[in-house]
Order: sequence, then C-alpha cells, then structure tokens
Amino acid sequence: MEDLRAKYATAKRLQLHLGGWQVMDGWTIVNVEDRPGVDVRSSCTDLSMFPDGSAVEIYASHVYEHLGYQDELPTAFREARRVLMPGGRLRISVPDMEVLCQLFMHPMARQNANEQFKVMRMMMGGQVEPFDFHKVGFSQNILTALLMRHGFRDFRRMDDFRLFDDTSNLQFSGVPISLNLQCIRGPEPKPAPAG
Repeated sequence: MEDLRAKYATAKRLQLHLGGWQVMDGWTIVNVEDRPGVDVRSSCTDLSMFPDGSAVEIYASHVYEHLGYQDELPTAFREARRVLMPGGRLRISVPDMEVLCQLFMHPMARQNANEQFKVMRMMMGGQVEPFDFHKVGFSQNILTALLMRHGFRDFRRMDDFRLFDDTSNLQFSGVPISLNLQCIRGPEPKPAPAG
C-alpha cells in the first residue's frame, strides 16, 4: 500500500474507474479483483492511496450494490467524496430496483419461472464468484438521499453515460435495468457560528 501511496502522492485530476476492467486512456482502474488492466487492486471502501481532492471524476458501474448498507456503503461514499475535488463528478450505475420489481411482477415473467429467475439474479447478483452478491437495492430516491447525506448535490439521471461498454447499458426484454445517476461533490460545510 505504501508503494501505491507514493505513486499517487502528487496525483491531480485523476479519473477513477471503480470496479472496471476496460482500459481507456486517462482512466485509473480500481478493482477488488486482480484482472488484466487493473491499475490498483483495492475495494472502493479504501481509496487511501489517492490524496484528498485528487480526482476530477469517479465512475462506478454496478459496484455499490455489492456493499453492505450499514458500514461498507457509507464508507465508500465518504471515500469517493474525500478523493473528489470540490465540484468533481461522481457517476454511478446500479440496478434499478423499481424497474426490476416491475419486470419481476410482469404477467409474462410470472408465467415463466426461468424469466423471473433471470430478473431475481439481477436483483441479488449472479453469485458465481465471492464478490458477485448484492447486499443493497437502490431506487433513485434511496440513492439520492444517501448521496446527499455524504455531501453530493446537483443530481441528474442519465440514460447513458457514453463512457464504457458495461452493465450501465444492460437491458432485459428491451428495458434498461440500470439507474444511472450523476452528481457533484459539494463544497465543505461551513462551520456553525460560535455562540
């Protein structure tokens, strides 16, 4: 870890791709798994190798649903805020539980156990490897409220980020299943006046 801290000690204007593997110029890939193209092997709950305010942008597609909402998720959002410079952009894609619930209860799916099972896997994770389990579900209201608590603002839902060819564009029966949300790191809160 000390080698990574030294490597990124003076980093500025980083673009971090959390959970990614697709190499793209200018992006530093952070992934809990050791895959080809990964620059930093770490969880999104530990970005300690990157200095405060060193990133202009963080992108995370289908990452945050793998974190427990009691401790891991708040830690990950605090780390993202810490690493982003004021005004830095956070782009998040997660499974949209509202859409998935509608698909799960659709009459066509209810008549076909195989189709319903596919939707259930999108809700719960594929569970084909240790990190492929979902621990939290998001609607736009839930995700926005959690991010607001961690100092993010200026929320905008996006159809497509047009950055990477990944699960942010995933569709099931022609229906996009991802909640793609962009927000900005707000300024540091002003201290309350004395007295």
